[in-house]
Amino acid sequence: MYLNIVEKILSKAAGKEKVEPGEIIKAKVDKVMFHDLTGPLTLKSFKEMNGKKVWDPEKIIVIFDHLVPANNERAALNQKNIREFVFEQGIKNFYDIGRGGICHQVMVEKGHAKPGELIIGADSHTCTYGAVGAFATGMGATDVAAILLTGETWLKVPETMKIDISGKIKEPITSKDVILYIIGKLSVDGAVYKAVIFSGETVENMTIDSRMTMCNMAVEMGAKTGIVEPDKITEQYFKEKNISIDFNFKSDSNAEFSEKIDFDISKIEPQVACPSSVDNVKPISEIEGIEINQAYIGSCTNGRLEDLRLAAKIVKNKKIKENVRTIIVPASQEIYLNALKEGLIEIFLKAGALVCNPTCGACIGTHMGVLADGEVCIASINRNFIGRMGSTKAKVYLASPATVIASAIMGKITDPRKILF
Repeated sequence: MYLNIVEKILSKAAGKEKVEPGEIIKAKVDKVMFHDLTGPLTLKSFKEMNGKKVWDPEKIIVIFDHLVPANNERAALNQKNIREFVFEQGIKNFYDIGRGGICHQVMVEKGHAKPGELIIGADSHTCTYGAVGAFATGMGATDVAAILLTGETWLKVPETMKIDISGKIKEPITSKDVILYIIGKLSVDGAVYKAVIFSGETVENMTIDSRMTMCNMAVEMGAKTGIVEPDKITEQYFKEKNISIDFNFKSDSNAEFSEKIDFDISKIEPQVACPSSVDNVKPISEIEGIEINQAYIGSCTNGRLEDLRLAAKIVKNKKIKENVRTIIVPASQEIYLNALKEGLIEIFLKAGALVCNPTCGACIGTHMGVLADGEVCIASINRNFIGRMGSTKAKVYLASPATVIASAIMGKITDPRKILF
């Protein structure tokens, strides 16, 4: 009986020796997360189910990040109601405004996601936690409410696609370029309801931050989740946090996969996803020169410390083009503080950028970076759907933080290699 890591995690969750692709299982959930935007519907469903007490307050994580700080009276009231629920239920893992950051960053950063765990979040980018070897996926408010009550959920065991990536990444090429390249080749429906294992020498040499970017965007090709098998880098990451982890969750050597795909990224250029689909990906040489109005670095995809370091390296002692608004959002309070200590924030401010608090506001087009009709933005986020960052008549290009900041300096989409070297 040979199982891959996905089947091992779901077998444990279902209390079975093994599970098979296509099988419907009832599974025990290790952690469940919701935030301020999905919280109101989750709590509404909880009450409609006659919920009185949550199944385990220690395994519930609540994070305010989408409308932070509250941008209107309705958002403020929703947050107030969630706070009351949190305190009433004795939920300790609550990250209020100014105490956490963007939910997916906080979940990994604070050790709430570990190898071998089944984690459900009321957000589609919950798959980010696969970077540390968890099976993490997003579900709707009703499903999450049921988990709050019972600690269990049902799901269909997905087929597992293995993507082996070879080739060395050379700065300023990043894991964002790698995942955009892959999505461009496989398309937005290239892995529908599949678990995607990212492996190979390229991934083995990635930091946890870079792996989070890869797994975060697995859902953009239709995947149920993305995952990287735990290794020495995973072990070191948790060791630095003084958190012990279980290393029994790795694919058996003879494990089977529904599909295996190889990618060699050794010669790729910086990649850009053009409006208005994540798989409309082109090498930067084909689209350089498009003028922009706004540049945005942040989100659960690319607001981590290594992202800010690279952007600061490129923009240091330079000025952002006068007609370009540049917004930089650290993904968490911890990242913000470290960026401040390292002098990165000062570099951004002197260059003419606006540095905001950790929030998803601009990424989802609600506040702190909303686009107007006819405007063009290049952003390090994960989606460029019509209306994603504001006006349905605006255009959003997706790229790495390096490409975003290089474009901000020049006022048009620019290959970061031309500025860095």
